[in-house]
Amino acid sequence: MSKEKHKKTNALRILDTHKIPYSISEYEWSEERAAGLHVVEALKLDEKQVFKTLVGKGDKTGYVVFCIPVAEELDMKQAARVSHNKSVELVHVKDLLSITGYLRGGCSPVGMKKAFPTYFDATMEPQKFVYVSAGLRGMQMKVNPKDLASVVNAEFVELTMDH
Repeated sequence: MSKEKHKKTNALRILDTHKIPYSISEYEWSEERAAGLHVVEALKLDEKQVFKTLVGKGDKTGYVVFCIPVAEELDMKQAARVSHNKSVELVHVKDLLSITGYLRGGCSPVGMKKAFPTYFDATMEPQKFVYVSAGLRGMQMKVNPKDLASVVNAEFVELTMDH
């Protein structure tokens, strides 16, 4: 393996341990352009291949993780249903680091402080590869979604508003 110049994050170390291939794309991250669509613009990607990681708290299960297309909105009722809760609320940005070990804009579904139940939007499953945060702001990893799901025990389910 060649010496790569990017920083190894927890997410990348875990993928390495599981021998899951990935590639890294880096871009300029800024607080003003924190929206996920900035990743699409900065890296000139297809928005259907870029996924954001959201962390919620269910009334029964506690913390749950959702990966949805970057331009979509999480359907909260559906999120509660698939995660076996009556309700789910997204965690406050200020609590994200203490819960996951990641900052907003750099939250990866892989390598959080604990393994939480994880759900990937169904649109991820048929794709050859997707982009998700590699665990740092300004760093995306391109990875096969089924490989990614195998590492975090994710289920592919309908999660967004327009289904």
